[in-house]
Amino acid sequence: METSTAIKAGRREWMGLGLLALPTMVLGLDLTVLHLAVPALSAELQPSSTQLLWITDIYGFMIAGFLMTMGSLGDRLGRRRLLLIGATAFALASVIAAYSTSAEMLLVARALLGVTGATLMPSTLSLISNMFTDPKQRSFAIAAWMINFMIGGAVGPLAGGIMLERFWWGSVFLIAVPVMAALLLFGRILLPEYRTSTVARIDATSVALSLVSILAIMYGIKEFAKGGETYIALLTLAAGLVVGGFFIRRQRNLADPLIDLALFRRRAFSTALGTQLTGLLVMAGTQFLILQYMQLVLDVSALRAGVLVVPAMLLSIVTTLLAPAIARRVGHGAAISATLVLGAAGLLVITQASADSGLVVATVGFSILMFAINPAIALTYDLVIGSAPPERAGSASGIAETASELGLALGVAIGGSVATAVYRRLVTPGTLPDGLPPDASSAAQETLGGATEAAADVSGATGDELLALTRDAFTQGVHVASVVNAGLVIAAAALAAVLLRRKGAQPGAETAEPVEQPASDPASGQLPTPS
Repeated sequence: METSTAIKAGRREWMGLGLLALPTMVLGLDLTVLHLAVPALSAELQPSSTQLLWITDIYGFMIAGFLMTMGSLGDRLGRRRLLLIGATAFALASVIAAYSTSAEMLLVARALLGVTGATLMPSTLSLISNMFTDPKQRSFAIAAWMINFMIGGAVGPLAGGIMLERFWWGSVFLIAVPVMAALLLFGRILLPEYRTSTVARIDATSVALSLVSILAIMYGIKEFAKGGETYIALLTLAAGLVVGGFFIRRQRNLADPLIDLALFRRRAFSTALGTQLTGLLVMAGTQFLILQYMQLVLDVSALRAGVLVVPAMLLSIVTTLLAPAIARRVGHGAAISATLVLGAAGLLVITQASADSGLVVATVGFSILMFAINPAIALTYDLVIGSAPPERAGSASGIAETASELGLALGVAIGGSVATAVYRRLVTPGTLPDGLPPDASSAAQETLGGATEAAADVSGATGDELLALTRDAFTQGVHVASVVNAGLVIAAAALAAVLLRRKGAQPGAETAEPVEQPASDPASGQLPTPS
């Protein structure tokens, strides 16, 4: 039931949405831009292999670890205030990273970028929920917010390449500085301030438990994805789950918990969260495998492989913007379920790709998956935010973003593990060509990349036979992983159809008390004063 506070947003809110798009795009860009700079920074800073791995991964780890804490902190401290503090710190950390003189200094700077980045993501999303109280406008605003994150991730390699063509490796980090400066300059003008009416101190023990739990789980998942030591990955995952259990138990006993577990009892919230995690899991795992398939099986260059996924991104932008209008007609549950089923169809198309001529089939299948799943994820964000009380919007945003990070990590781990298991079952000493050197045989049994390098060192028919065998094995691994992912998507579609069957599927909530009391005239671009 709509309340009187669901006033149409004015000019100020739409301009504010454009401003919030900037840090969102930068966060997506920062996840990918470093990859191009690795060779240059390695030559200058000479990090060890372990340091280089942590320089690459620590940013995502720290974002995931602090998202829930920062979302809850924004509810208490003020969402605009936290956003501007985070923007200032992110700009300073970017400058430190750009002018780092050692691997250790860069590692610390990347960790700071992750912590400060965690303040930006839930702040932008929760502010959108307060600026756009009308459900129709909020759905579109959240879709636009999500698109900017997608654009940032896609533009990252291009922007980084341009900077590296003209400047030193550290210049890729300075892209964020003018963006954060614009946010600081116009943030107080265009963005309203919101925080809960009762300000309580954040429980430090809960912060520590959530951080340890999420970091341990993320590290364990990534160890699986990278083919690291299995026992280390299992122990880390187990430790993370145990600490997570203590965290949940503590939240139940606190008068003002870090996250409100009652949110998970809201059917729309919990169903949307699970669907969102599943969708991102499937997309991340499939993209991880498809790009390897294009490059290692079909011998497509990295640049061409990147270009081939651009149409999928463009289609995703269109369908994501159309999704809110479709959901208003048929309901969120039906729209999410239909798009997920279409995504499963795209995965089944991928299973028809062959080891010698599957480029068009794989590209079409992946494009169907992308333009089907992305609008579903945008709708789940809308449900998560819309089903939470306004005073808990920051906490809900942090939970949603944490689920997203876990979904991305799980996707690569599960997809990679399934494909690797199939590959190693098919590539054995008994199936490899006769006369293959022991080192080449060992490398070929591990990964397709190792097999490709081994084949280059083996002349004649043996090398050709090795490539044919291993490429076919990897392709079959992609097929099996696609079938597994299709099963996950179909299951999520069925749950969404049943649990979100009520049109809209968004419970009403009381409006939080704003700190500032804006004017009540919508034409003025100000938010109304809640009654």
